[in-house]
Amino acid sequence: MAMVTAWSYGLAAVLAAFLTLYLASGWRAGGRSRAMFLAVSLCALWGGLSLAFVMTGNVVFLAGSLLADVLRFGGWYFFLLVLMKPEPTDAEIASARFGWLSGFSWLLVVIALASQLLLVFGIDLVVPSQRVVLFVSLAMTVFGLVLVERLFRNVSPDFRWSIKPLCLGLGGVFLFDLYLYSDALLFNRVDSDAFSIRGFAHAMGLPLVALSAIRSHDWKRRLVMSQRAALQSVTLLIVGIYLLFMAAAGYYVRFFGGEWGRALQLALLFAALLVLVGLTFSGSMRARLRVQVGKHFFSYRYDYREEWLRFTQTLSLQGGFSGMGQHVVRGLADMVESPSGALWLKDPSGRFFAQAAYWNMPASSATEDVGSPLCRFLLDSGWVINLEEYRSLPRRYDGLQIPSWLVEVPNAWLVVPLTTGNELIAFVVLATARTKIDVNWEVNDLLKTAARQAGAFLGQMQASEALLEVRKFDSFNRMSAFVVHDLKNIITQLSLMLKNAERHRDNPEFQKDMLMTVEHSVERMRKLMMQLREGATPLDGPRGIDLAGVLRRIQTAKSGQGRDIELKIEEKLVARGHEDRIERVIGHLVQNALDATEDRGRVWVRLTRQGTQALVEVGDSGHGMSPEFVRERLFKPFQTTKPTGMGIGAYESFQYIHELGGKMTVDSAVDVGTQVDLLLPLFDVGHTTASADLLKESE
Repeated sequence: MAMVTAWSYGLAAVLAAFLTLYLASGWRAGGRSRAMFLAVSLCALWGGLSLAFVMTGNVVFLAGSLLADVLRFGGWYFFLLVLMKPEPTDAEIASARFGWLSGFSWLLVVIALASQLLLVFGIDLVVPSQRVVLFVSLAMTVFGLVLVERLFRNVSPDFRWSIKPLCLGLGGVFLFDLYLYSDALLFNRVDSDAFSIRGFAHAMGLPLVALSAIRSHDWKRRLVMSQRAALQSVTLLIVGIYLLFMAAAGYYVRFFGGEWGRALQLALLFAALLVLVGLTFSGSMRARLRVQVGKHFFSYRYDYREEWLRFTQTLSLQGGFSGMGQHVVRGLADMVESPSGALWLKDPSGRFFAQAAYWNMPASSATEDVGSPLCRFLLDSGWVINLEEYRSLPRRYDGLQIPSWLVEVPNAWLVVPLTTGNELIAFVVLATARTKIDVNWEVNDLLKTAARQAGAFLGQMQASEALLEVRKFDSFNRMSAFVVHDLKNIITQLSLMLKNAERHRDNPEFQKDMLMTVEHSVERMRKLMMQLREGATPLDGPRGIDLAGVLRRIQTAKSGQGRDIELKIEEKLVARGHEDRIERVIGHLVQNALDATEDRGRVWVRLTRQGTQALVEVGDSGHGMSPEFVRERLFKPFQTTKPTGMGIGAYESFQYIHELGGKMTVDSAVDVGTQVDLLLPLFDVGHTTASADLLKESE
């Protein structure tokens, strides 16, 4: 064991000596380097004296190592305080924030030196000097952890990379000493195994300290102060003091508790840890501590940067509209330590406010009219209503009448208006805070500013949902326009057939064509109704379409309406698509040609092959269209040259042909005529057999 101890402290002395030489080289000159040089030099001195005592057993070296151990703690305190010291321009703030740390550290070092001297000279006061030394040493380790934690919290995130090794190294060293001295206090003996490897523990921390020295160039300029860091430091300090107190109580129980001393000591230790965990997870306790730290350590209660970042992050955790409302409530509640709240949002009709979200508060069916005194007051004044103040000093609120439902809300405390522009979009009711909070100008300003941002978020979400709804209606209306257009064509076809029915009712061929036309029209209307009901055209995948058969059916239908079409089929072709839609597209083009052409005019349809595609040519000698209309308006919805047309057919046809991978081109001139060319992809060559069968059926 002696050999392990010698190697342990020898390694610590050697590493500290090398680091001391490195710092003494002057490569990193400055106050920070000098403070670090002092701390590492004292570590080397402590390691060397400890090694000398282990090798020789001389009590002089033991006394020197004990005193050097205290000075080593003081050196690290000084180094950490130098790193946390702000710029000279902030001297006034530095005096308020860091004065107590500096004073307490030097007081602790003096007490530790005095206790070590009492131990060296064998002087016992009220309690044995050994117990006093252990107690003070434990206090020094706890305070060292407080300084390390405060340093890490105060450094800006951009430069935490450079300071992290130092905090890990010193934090690990102090934690090891915390275990050593706590164990010694509890069981009234020093763990020999832990003491023998103490040098190894300190030696392992020195490379991390050196790594921070290499990484960092100017630590002190990159340190900031925050209320959060102060709160956590104070919390850690309180925990340390609490543990020291319980250790002292355990010592008393152990030595004055008779034969049950050790059992009572263990019971007391368990109870202390249980109470500590309970207080740690207590929201009320954290709230009280946060208020006290803000009141006594800072001129302003809130760290506005941190509050704003936290509130913005809370708002960004959206989970639908109700989830967004709950995040708004929770974000505002956390600012004032409120345990619950609820959001009343304006109804889409704009007539009243109803509860839209709640957090730890019962749901309510109460509503508030937009024109009520409460809503008018919130909108006109923009005030945060403090209901406690209202009950005691109602005249401050210009005779405001609080609605009965709000009075009945459990523990109602603050009413925060959420506005966007000149509109009251919502308001939040918060429950009484966990601890007593003075709702002063600072609290009011913070809540009003946060409420404006929350109102903007809610307004943006409402606008987004409204826009989405409008887009859905627009899509439905556009689809309805397509359906109405197709229905119009069907009605036109049936009207013409009915017009000719009286004249040709005894013609068997006409009756046969009439029945086929009615059957075809019924099927088309059925599909249109399905399309309107389901929101999309219920189509299967593209199939092989006999274009010659489609064109002949169109010719027959138009002939039944009293119009002749010149049809020329140069080659029977099978195209890829949906038969009813292909027929509707070509039929629309033919009908447009007939509408634009006088009875004496010419309308023709030609089918031929062009490369790997089928070419359907629809032409007329009618009125024609201007190049500007063809280029800028023809294939846009609701654009037409007809006095009663809707301008849907060309747009729908153009979109569908392009969906198939085809192409539609238009060549037109005013008073000359129009020719529309449809290039349709042929059916897959892998389906040659099916295509041949389809052509045979058409013959």
